Amino acid sequence: MELIHVNVNVADAEETIAFYEQFGFEESWEFETPDGETQNRYIADENGTELQLSDTDGDEEFEPGTAWDHLAIGVDSVDEVFEEIDHYGVDKEPGDQPEAGARTAFVRDPDGRRVELVESLD
Repeated sequence: MELIHVNVNVADAEETIAFYEQFGFEESWEFETPDGETQNRYIADENGTELQLSDTDGDEEFEPGTAWDHLAIGVDSVDEVFEEIDHYGVDKEPGDQPEAGARTAFVRDPDGRRVELVESLD
């Protein structure tokens, strides 16, 4: 079994794609629903794991955290990425999590979802 993709609703696919491109995700493919109301755009990391971004006309606000808690993205340096990327809020400044063997930080994406930056302490 393998994870194929995670689907999230977004208010603006272009803005969300630009946010995740900062982590190396690239747009992989897209399709529109038959009624023309929802554009589904996929972005993938270097291993091929995809995020499906569903941008539905008129849907601009979502309740953060009701469907899932966060998306974790592995980075080489939490501190460097935290300082360099454009984000939409900070939930947790960079800090070591010895019990998890990692240094982490939590930021928000354009629609308020939590994104965890994870750097191995090994």
